[in-house]
Amino acid sequence: MFAAEEVAYLQSQRLGRLATAAPNGQPDVMPVGHALEDGLIYVGGRYNRQTRKVKNIEAGNARIALIVDDLVSTHPWTVRGIRIYGTAEFVERAGHVGTGLYLRITPHTSWSWGVVSNSASYFHKVVHKVPAQGA
Repeated sequence: MFAAEEVAYLQSQRLGRLATAAPNGQPDVMPVGHALEDGLIYVGGRYNRQTRKVKNIEAGNARIALIVDDLVSTHPWTVRGIRIYGTAEFVERAGHVGTGLYLRITPHTSWSWGVVSNSASYFHKVVHKVPAQGA
């Protein structure tokens, strides 16, 4: 699971960048709004059904990468963020942008930098417990 500071950080940020891959392997990255609930990340949008990210996942590649980051300061240069690898599936729900189609992302691995203050290093890696199918 995410560390408490990572949860707080993800909940404080409204925008991330989601990468998916087209059937021909072409990567695509787009800014997305997101919400974290019970260790899962939901990505929605007003026109979600028409987006490249949805079409890429519908085509059979559910693997995603999501980065949520920000620039704390330029003097000194200070960045922080979280990179998440996981899988996405479609769900209909009421969420942060209204009722409709959302991607529910199950994180598999995440790395944060500049977020977890008590980490042994600047970087913090987590291998998430992925729920068993049907659980």
